Formats: sequence, C-alpha cells, structure tokens
Amino acid sequence: MSGLLEGKRLLITGVITDSSIAFHAAKVAQEQGAQVVLTGFGRLSLVERIAKRLPQPAPVVELDVQNQEQLDSLAERVREHVDGLDGVVHSIGFAPQSCLGAPFLDAPWKDVAVALEVSAYSFKSLATATLPLLGPGSSIVGLDFDARVAWPAYNWMGVAKAAFESTNRYLARELGPRKIRVNLVAAGPVRTMAAKSIPGFSELEDAWGTRAPLGWDVNDATPVAQSICALLSDWLPATTGSMVWVDGGVHAVGM
Repeated sequence: MSGLLEGKRLLITGVITDSSIAFHAAKVAQEQGAQVVLTGFGRLSLVERIAKRLPQPAPVVELDVQNQEQLDSLAERVREHVDGLDGVVHSIGFAPQSCLGAPFLDAPWKDVAVALEVSAYSFKSLATATLPLLGPGSSIVGLDFDARVAWPAYNWMGVAKAAFESTNRYLARELGPRKIRVNLVAAGPVRTMAAKSIPGFSELEDAWGTRAPLGWDVNDATPVAQSICALLSDWLPATTGSMVWVDGGVHAVGM
C-alpha cells in the first residue's frame, strides 16, 4: 500500500533539533513516501547532523529569510536535489527578547520589525522564492500558534502570528488561480527548543493538558506532524486560506 505522500517532493524549513515540529513533519512525510529537502539557518552543520537522524538522510540547503540573495537563489539550489516541489512547510519564527515576556509596551520598533519580518513576512518570501518549483495541486503549510487572543508573555510574537494568519489568507487568494493551496496548522504547545525560549511557556503547558477535551501531550509532536502531512497530501484539494487547529480542542473551550 502506498503512503499518503508517495512521490511528493517537499521542502521543509525550521529543523533545529530532533524535537522540532518540522523534524517530526519531515519524518512522517518520509514514512508516507515523500522525498524531503530541508533548509537550515545559522549552524548548518547542526541541521545536517539532525537530518541524518531521519529515516532517510535529507539534503540541507541554507536559508536566511532576511537574506534576499539566498531567497533569490533558493529555487536553483533546491533544484540540485529535486526537479520540482509539491509542497513547502514554513516553520520559521523569531522575536528578540524585548518582544517576549518583557512588558508589551516597552518593545522598541526595531525589535518588533524583526519579529514581523522573520515570523510573518517570511511566509510570503518563502512562497515567492519557491514559486518557480511549484505547480497546480501544490500545497504550502505554515506552522502557527492561534493568535486570536492575547496569550500571557507571548506579546509581540502574538502580533506577528496574527500578521502571519492574515498573510496566509492573502497568499491563498493570490496563489489560488495557480491551483496552489496555502494553509496553517495551529498547534498546541510542544516542548521544543524554540518553545523553551518563551517566558512562561511551562505554565501554558501545564494548563493546556487540563483544558484540552482530548488531552494534550507536550512531548508528542506526532499529531501536529501528521496534520501537516494531511494538508500536504491530495486529500484536501479544495481547502485553502484555512487554519487547522491541532491543539486537543483548547481553541473551542478556552483557557
């Protein structure tokens, strides 16, 4: 029996460690028959080491979403490993310390601007950079944290995620005529390196499991990874501009 993603060629960003949601998405995708290329930022040798822990070692290409030269050459560099793409996963986010945990009113614009560029505008940048590789039926999936409410300590990253959600809708509108789908997966808290850098994250984790109707395991990224792969597959052909909650149901009942 063939896998859900048999023959699909995917570009997955945001793998930092093997606890990263992006790593789990790459693992599930490979198990479902996909060919995966990863992007890395900064310590590329670390990402290359992590890539070897996948069921099939995956190639890694460098991508700094604030570097226009790297964005402009991305399609050409990805083409060294695959002849096109059927799907792209955006799992990129960053905010300076002043934007997370510190008083919301104190963050300077220069720091907020970085958070917005890396965490929201980069969704458009990545879509544009990979467009030459994408054809009808392709799927772009972004990794989100529900920004409809103000979370404790999340501050300007929450604002960036709200911009990210809006960008998703506009990308869906723009790329729909090309038959390219664009959607988000809004995940509950998963214990990753990125999550540990958010002040107050442990309190959020503790509350989540008690509030989620289905329960929630902060150490298990597999449900999120499987949902990403479902959106990358051909099984949601008329779904775009949407946000799929994978949070145990907390979004429906509140905290």
